[in-house]
Amino acid sequence: MYENMNDMQMQAICRTEGPVLILAGAGSGKTRVLTHRAAYLIEEKGVNPYHIMAITFTNKAAGEMRERIDDIVGYGSESIWVSTFHSACVRILRRFINRIGYDTNFTIYDADDQKQLMKDICKRLMIDTKLYKEKFF
Repeated sequence: MYENMNDMQMQAICRTEGPVLILAGAGSGKTRVLTHRAAYLIEEKGVNPYHIMAITFTNKAAGEMRERIDDIVGYGSESIWVSTFHSACVRILRRFINRIGYDTNFTIYDADDQKQLMKDICKRLMIDTKLYKEKFF
């Protein structure tokens, strides 16, 4: 299963103390390393799949990682949390935000939404957006 891995990839797969951050260029095998690491942790170290989180930047990469983990790990792979940074953070916020006094029914604004909101507020407060740009606030 590990025959085509280089030394750095094997270090990332076999390191078992604490979290591991894998940074590498496109096409360098990051997804392959993460999927094999999950399998290694389960098969060699007896880690419960529920305690594994594999996180990446894009939905495409997360989907690919999910498929590969399912193929390699098999039974129990559905318990592994495979996600993007953004969706993981939203999931955590939705679950625990009430502990800091906020409602779980919230919306996250992207840059365009934020800009439009500030324009609307400036208009309502009669602030000249030609004199003060919405970014100013």
